[in-house]
Amino acid sequence: MIDDFESRNFDLNIEKVLEGWETCHAIREVIANALDEQALTRTAEVEISRNTDGAWHIRDFGRGLRYEHLTQNENEEKLKNPGTVIGKFGVGLKDALATFNRHNVTIRIRSRWGEITLDQIPKSGFADVITLHAVVHPAQDSVMLGTEVILRGLSDEDISKAKSFFLKFSDEPVLDHTPYGQILQRNPARNARIYVTGMLVAEEENFAFSFNITSLTAAMRKALNRERTNVGRSAYSERVKQMLLASKSTTVANTLVNELMKIESGTNRDEVKWTDVAVHASQTLNASGEVVFVTAKDLISYTDAIDHAQADGLRIVTLPENIKASLGGINDIQGNPVRDLSVYQAEREQSFKFEFIGYESLSKPERNVFDQWQTIAGFIGGLPDRVREVKISETMRPDFFTSNEAVGLWDPASSNIVIKRTQLATLSSFAGTLLHEIAHARSGYGDVTRDFESELTRMLGIVAAAQLARTKGPFSKWFSS
Repeated sequence: MIDDFESRNFDLNIEKVLEGWETCHAIREVIANALDEQALTRTAEVEISRNTDGAWHIRDFGRGLRYEHLTQNENEEKLKNPGTVIGKFGVGLKDALATFNRHNVTIRIRSRWGEITLDQIPKSGFADVITLHAVVHPAQDSVMLGTEVILRGLSDEDISKAKSFFLKFSDEPVLDHTPYGQILQRNPARNARIYVTGMLVAEEENFAFSFNITSLTAAMRKALNRERTNVGRSAYSERVKQMLLASKSTTVANTLVNELMKIESGTNRDEVKWTDVAVHASQTLNASGEVVFVTAKDLISYTDAIDHAQADGLRIVTLPENIKASLGGINDIQGNPVRDLSVYQAEREQSFKFEFIGYESLSKPERNVFDQWQTIAGFIGGLPDRVREVKISETMRPDFFTSNEAVGLWDPASSNIVIKRTQLATLSSFAGTLLHEIAHARSGYGDVTRDFESELTRMLGIVAAAQLARTKGPFSKWFSS
C-alpha cells in the first residue's frame, strides 16, 4: 500500500562534491544501480533509451527505489553478493545526484514507492544554509515494476561514455571463465581494460587481454574508492595472474605464447613477464598436441630435427631460454610431457617400425658373419644381462639431429640390439657396430657422453688385450692364467 503524502524534502547532506566527476560518471552510477538490481532480482534486462522529446530513460524491472535508499549505509544484500553487484554503500547515487545538479541535468526517478526530483532548499532550521535536497513526491503508478530514471539535458556522447564503463556494453567477448573472473578478448582499438564485477576500474596499455574480476581481494576492496577509476595495478595484479594460471583455454594460451615469442624483440605484452604464467600457457598449448618448444639456439643447431617436426605437422614455438628451461621434465594440463626436441625425438622413435629380417632370409655370406656374434661378444665377457637378443633390420631410424641413418641401435624398450643388414657385408663392420651397441647397453648412456666413451674405451682395452694374448706376442705372458 502506498502512503498518501504531499511532497516532502529529503536533505542529501552532501558536504563535498566530486569535482572530477563529469556527467558520464553520474550516469554510470545510475546504470550501475540498475544492473545491480537486475542481478539481485534476476529480472528483465535493463533498458536505456531516448524519447522523441530528447529525454533519456534508464529502466530496471526490480523492486523499485525508495527514498530510504538515499541514506548512506552498508547494504547487507550487496555485501553478501560481492562477485555479482557493483555497489555496496549507496554513496554513488548521492554523488550522481549532486553531479547532475552541478551540470544542470534535470532528473526524475520513478517507482511504485514514489517519485524523486532535486531542488536547492534551505537546510531545516538553518534558513541561511542552502543544500541539495531530494524532493519526494507521491507515486503516479502504484503497480509499476522496477525503477525508471528520466534525465534531461544529456548528449548522446554523455550516454555513450557512461555505457563504456561497463563490460555489458563493451565489445570484448569472454575467452575463458575462471573462479576469479573472466579473461576477455581485448578490443584492439583501445587499451586493455580491468573490470570489477563488470565495471571499469583501470586501463592497461600493454596487456594482451582485458579482465573482469568477480572474486575480490581485500586489497581490491580497499582500492575501490568513490571515484571507482584509476585503481593501481598492485591492487588487481594478483587476481589477473590467478585468472591466467587457472585458464585452460587454448585461445588464451596461444595468445600468451605468441607474446612469449616477442620477448627477444622487446615487443611482448606484460602478462608473459610473469614466468609462472608463461609456463602455464605453454603447458596449456602443449595439450593441443600440435607444438614443439625450442629456443633460438635450437633453430640454428638442429635444423634437421626442426624439419622433421614441421613435416609431421607440428608448430615450432620459439621460447626464451629461461622459459624453455622451466618446461624441462614437466607435464601439461592433461598429464602429458611438455614436448621439446628430446620429447619429440622419443615420440618419433617409438613410432618407428623396424623391418626385421629372419635368420633364414639372410644370404649364406650374411649368415657366416652373423654367426660370429657370440664370439665377438665373448671378447668383452658376453652380452649384458639386459640384452635379450641381437636382431637384424632392413631399415633403421634416421639420426634425429642429422637425418643420417644409423647402422646400429640399443633399444631399451625392447631390450634388443638392432643392427642394419648392410653391416653384415663384412665381419669388421658387423663386429664394430655390435661392440658399439653393447657399450651403449652396458653404460646406459647415449653417444657423445663421457660415461659412454669411458665404457667404450674400457671395452677396446679388453679386446686388444685378448687379441695380444692370442698372438703369443711379447705381452702374452701378461694375460696368461
